[in-house]
Amino acid sequence: MTNGGGLWYFFGNLLLFMAILMVINTYFLDGVIKGFQHRFLPALMRLYEQLLRWSLAGKRPVWILIGLFVLLIGSFQIFGVAVSSGRVPIVFFPKGDPNFVYVYLKLPSGTAVTYTDSVINSMEKKVYDVLGMGNGKTNAIVESVITNVAVGASDPNSGDRSTRPELGRIQVSFVEYEKRHGQSTAPYLDAIRGAIKGIPGAEVSVDQESSGPPTQPPVNIELASENFESLTKTAIALKNYLDTNRVPGIEELKMDVDLQNPEITISVNRERAMIEGISTAQVGLEIRTALFGKEVSKLKDDEDEYKIQLRSNEIQRQSLSDLLNMRITFRDFNTGQIKQVPISAVASIDLTSTYGSIKRKNLKRVITLYSNVLMSQGYTPTAVNAELTKTIAKFREKPVDVTIAQTGEGEQQDEAVSFLTGALLVALALILFILVLQFNSISKPIIILTEIVFSIIGVLLGFSITGMQVSAVMTGIGIVGLAGIVVKNGILVIEFADELRSRGMRTREAVIQAGKTRIIPVLLTAVAAILGLIPLAVGLNINFISMFEELNPHIWFGGDNAAFWKPLSWTIIFGLIFAFFMTLIVVPAMYLMAERLRRPMRRAFGGKWISFMAVPPLTFLFIPLTIVAAFLHRFKVAARRKRAKGKVDETFIGSWF
Repeated sequence: MTNGGGLWYFFGNLLLFMAILMVINTYFLDGVIKGFQHRFLPALMRLYEQLLRWSLAGKRPVWILIGLFVLLIGSFQIFGVAVSSGRVPIVFFPKGDPNFVYVYLKLPSGTAVTYTDSVINSMEKKVYDVLGMGNGKTNAIVESVITNVAVGASDPNSGDRSTRPELGRIQVSFVEYEKRHGQSTAPYLDAIRGAIKGIPGAEVSVDQESSGPPTQPPVNIELASENFESLTKTAIALKNYLDTNRVPGIEELKMDVDLQNPEITISVNRERAMIEGISTAQVGLEIRTALFGKEVSKLKDDEDEYKIQLRSNEIQRQSLSDLLNMRITFRDFNTGQIKQVPISAVASIDLTSTYGSIKRKNLKRVITLYSNVLMSQGYTPTAVNAELTKTIAKFREKPVDVTIAQTGEGEQQDEAVSFLTGALLVALALILFILVLQFNSISKPIIILTEIVFSIIGVLLGFSITGMQVSAVMTGIGIVGLAGIVVKNGILVIEFADELRSRGMRTREAVIQAGKTRIIPVLLTAVAAILGLIPLAVGLNINFISMFEELNPHIWFGGDNAAFWKPLSWTIIFGLIFAFFMTLIVVPAMYLMAERLRRPMRRAFGGKWISFMAVPPLTFLFIPLTIVAAFLHRFKVAARRKRAKGKVDETFIGSWF
């Protein structure tokens, strides 16, 4: 048994809590529940019935539907303005406060590892100063600072995982979110980025860990061509152009291909080598043995076997003159004597530079310019890429055989949005198919599908008003999930209205009574879903184990999960709040209009086929046909009234329109 309790404490406190809850329910909650059921709910139903009778009187259902269409268009416009003004940021996957901050250093190729170590050491001191850990001090929210040189120091965005002496990395690890006591780690990211700027000849980037699945860099410009010389010139020109016309939000553009990789070219004079009786293979083998070694024997110790490598010592390997002065020993077949010829006698060296690598994509050579986006300073990849597109469009040094495309995270985001849009359309099609089989009607499923589309109004207005961050993936998933909840509410009202009509009740009264009766399950469904999602939306964290074991729930708000799931939760909450009121008012109005229009539409266009025109994407054709049928019906009613004026009651010649 531990100091704070144990298993017996846990079950004992749990049983005690349940007993206290039963007592509270018997002596307090029972009366509250009965008052809620017998006083509040009937009063709510009566109030809703009065509102429904008012909204379904005269032409008000038509104006309600028209107003909703106007609100749908207006919500898209409001959301567009909020996004373009920067009030509502759009990201691929949401990010919270960093748990890790990575500083990546890249020096020119061929840099000695000792020099890289000295540079990274000076950067490490600046990072310690930013963290307030200089001179042996400690920071309560910093767990560790780890530095790598050459090994494990590559930037994941570069696509290179090799061990290279010119690379360095500093990793700052923070403690878990609940142990930070509300202190944000985001300011450290910007402070470190500002402290390590201005290292001559170095490429430095600062980033946090990625949330969600791995993605390409947020800024990713691909240049492709068959002509590599033209491609490199264009890539350098474009990088210089973008560095000059700097787009706000871009950290630092980097190139994924090293165009100035130093190399030593050893050229063998074939004529001289032939005179000496040496082949180029002998020269190459001698240099390879000196630099990388050659297996000359093996040493066996019981079952273990060790390879014996022969190669020059480190001082000779690092000296170019020593390598060239090495002698190639061989037997001259003409004289039969042993000869020794220095490599410098048959070869010369040339200090040149070459490409570090050549990458291909779809059979074309590709060079990529990439960068992080300063999201901690309020910029988003979507907005930065949009501005970058305008800047690239003004670039005039692009040859005909070179193509420039913006890919990376933006392209993946577009693909994800397209997939989710397709998934939503497929879901709506399946819902329509199932509802047609259930109701044996086209109009009623169309009413429910229209309710799903209108529920997006709540999502758009909710994010526009609050200014919350929108995630292309999580918000999209939330809209797809919202469709399933909204469908059930519409089915409850429509199904009961059909049941009341089958008992002989008139259409308008049946809709009113169906809405009045079904307001309780619709209300409970919406409230239960919203209350269930609020802890996820606000990041409420409770440790139930410690709550019953130690009587300490360790309640705190926020965290990585809260940042990741927040857009999805608020998407469903905003949509449900609007869909609840829409189910109570708009669904009865559309149901009444559909039933009143059924006979005039079939008479005007000759048959039941006109109902299928309401199925998307033919809905935009169906709406004007509905207006035409309404005017034709009004004309016929006016003609009947004129012919039968004073002869029959108004009931026989009047119209709902």
